[in-house]
Amino acid sequence: MGSPSAPLHRWCIPWQTLLLTASLLTFWNPPTTAQLTIESRPFNVAEGKEVLLLAHNVSQNLFGYIWYKGERVDASRRIGSCVIRTQQITPGPAHSGRETIDFNASLLIHNVTQSDTGSYTLQVIKEDLVNEEATGQFRVYPELPKPYITSNNSNPVEDKDAVDFTCEPDIHSTTYLWWVNDQSLPVSPRLQLSNGNRTLTLLSVKRNDAGAYECEIQNPVSANLSDPVILNVLYGPDVPTISPSNSNYRPGENLNLSCHAASNPTAQYSWFVNGTFQQSTQELFIPNITVNNSGSYMCQAYNSATGLNRTTVMMITVSGSAPGLSAVATVGIMIGVLARVALI
Repeated sequence: MGSPSAPLHRWCIPWQTLLLTASLLTFWNPPTTAQLTIESRPFNVAEGKEVLLLAHNVSQNLFGYIWYKGERVDASRRIGSCVIRTQQITPGPAHSGRETIDFNASLLIHNVTQSDTGSYTLQVIKEDLVNEEATGQFRVYPELPKPYITSNNSNPVEDKDAVDFTCEPDIHSTTYLWWVNDQSLPVSPRLQLSNGNRTLTLLSVKRNDAGAYECEIQNPVSANLSDPVILNVLYGPDVPTISPSNSNYRPGENLNLSCHAASNPTAQYSWFVNGTFQQSTQELFIPNITVNNSGSYMCQAYNSATGLNRTTVMMITVSGSAPGLSAVATVGIMIGVLARVALI
């Protein structure tokens, strides 16, 4: 048997003669000791690469062989034939110019396309009048491009909006996977996959749905990952809190209150004392308070994106005497001063 690089001879028995011989021998096909098989190397092929259909257990006493496209012997789908004595290969009607038939009965296909996917049949005609056939197959997949994500809403409002992410492009025989913050999708009834897992739907979004979303596409020969799409969930404000929690003060002290509410974007704050607007700041500072500063202190937090506002109220009581020296201490100081004057 010749090597893959053996030169081709110029002489060949006409392929019609080989076909006639193969047809006649079909009626008498005694069993062989080792069955002819076809191995595809590789079975899954990237588009544009090459695949080798390697024949195993090929008899040494060959008259010739023929390759066909498909699962059966069909002259109209003949890729090529070879008569061993002349070592001349004759292309057939199914030969595209990308097929190379080797003298060991193997078939090499270059620059494969997805239309090459399928079965290929080798018919072997032996000198002892035995006719054998074997079929092999392979699948061709495209080299996957970098996917990208489209979204109907990248700034949804919590508990109000739903979000659809779609992984593009739509490619046949491709697996679609989703990642959130570099983790696989959590199990949640609010997360739904559809359209062959190409579309991810988030129902009634929550603030903890925010983050980086990526889609990955895979087939048996390649994989690729999209750039992340950031989901920014608008929420709040929650009910604000006022600190410190102390509500009792003495005259002359400073009142310094701070308001905070969870919100995205950051809330805008306003202060009201006894129903009267004071200022639009997160902190309220009143120095040297008096009993007249007693009353209700309300903080209002407003989110311009969600259109929502929340308030909280703290009752402040200013009572008692101003911090200073006690009456006994004051009398003692006065006596000391008078005694000092008398000595002078």
